[in-house]
Amino acid sequence: MSKGRIFLIVKIFAVIGLILSSYLLWQQFFRPAFQPCNINSFINCDAIVSGPVAKTFGISTPLYGFIGYIIILFAVFTRRIRLLLFMATFGLIFCLWLAYIELFVLKVICPICIGCQLVIASIFSLAVMINRNKDVKNQ
Repeated sequence: MSKGRIFLIVKIFAVIGLILSSYLLWQQFFRPAFQPCNINSFINCDAIVSGPVAKTFGISTPLYGFIGYIIILFAVFTRRIRLLLFMATFGLIFCLWLAYIELFVLKVICPICIGCQLVIASIFSLAVMINRNKDVKNQ
C-alpha cells in the first residue's frame, strides 16, 4: 500500500477520532438530558465526562484526545512521520491507561472511549507501517 493511501486512511481515522472526542467534550461541558452513551451502570460514558478520570492533570481528559487528533491531522497533512508516530504512540499509551482505569478501577465501559481506542490503535498501526516503509513511493 502506498504512503499516500495510508496517509488518507489516517486522515479518515483522525476525523473519526475528532468526532468521538468532540462528543465526549460536549457531554462533559453541557451535560445534556439525553445521553445515548449511558446505557446502564456498567456501560456508560459518565466515568469519563464527570467521574474521577474526567480531568487528567487538571485538564479535561477528552480535550487530550481532541488536541491529539488535531496534531495527528497536522502531522499527516505536513507528512511529518516522526510526529505522527510520536502522537500515535502517546495516544495509544494514554488510551490504554484510561481503559485500565475504566475496566479495573471504576468497573465501567465507555463505548465512545472504546471507539477512540480502536481509532488510535489503527492510527498507531498505520504510523508504524509508514515509518517502516520509508522507501515506499509517495503516491
